[in-house]
Amino acid sequence: MKLIGAGLPRTATLTQKVCLEMIGFGPCYHMVTVLSDLSLVPRWMDAFEGRTDWKTTFDGFQATVDWPGAFFYRDLMDLYPDAKVLLSVRDSAAWARSMRDTIWAVLYGDCLMRDLSGARTRVDLPWANYIALMSAMWDKSGLLGTIEGGFDEGALASAMERYNDEVRRYVPADRLLVWSAGDGWEPLCEFLDVPVPSGPVPHVNDASAFADMVNGAAIGSLVKWREERQVQVAGR
Repeated sequence: MKLIGAGLPRTATLTQKVCLEMIGFGPCYHMVTVLSDLSLVPRWMDAFEGRTDWKTTFDGFQATVDWPGAFFYRDLMDLYPDAKVLLSVRDSAAWARSMRDTIWAVLYGDCLMRDLSGARTRVDLPWANYIALMSAMWDKSGLLGTIEGGFDEGALASAMERYNDEVRRYVPADRLLVWSAGDGWEPLCEFLDVPVPSGPVPHVNDASAFADMVNGAAIGSLVKWREERQVQVAGR
């Protein structure tokens, strides 16, 4: 492991994954690694409960960004003392709005995406486990705060700023890069001592793409469940 991402989800972490792999720090672990293989969820449930073999988890990976890895950045810093740390940042108010339309919406929102995800949890146990894990991680982080009064953009933006300040205090300055995708290639490549690629930093995974991914996967799971039920009924 050469680089540990400490930045929160929805801070252009998929862009970071793509960038790191373009400059030779791949493969890079990311939430999409888990979403593409939900059989990995029990391993992260174990990690959340304090039981894991990190080297097995990250076997073959040179970097990790986004949750679930970033949730454990302190543990990973101890395990990989030579790895550098990347804190990805963005405007806190914009981050809060992105969270409202994506992760918060899936877990707590009053929207079609949550409805479809909830229906999927009834017919897809791995997805149900994934949602349970994400809920537990966000609850433990304290970042989303109470949900009883609905979404609070200002409170969430402030929570992000506190988290970023905590990372800055915890990680030694010579080991840390605070970076936004808008900063371009140069700070990242200088930090990692690699050549600067030609062309701009790519941009991927906006809020609409997130919703399409969650909704599409949920619909696919529900269609599969219905087809399997029809086969079972026909076979009786």
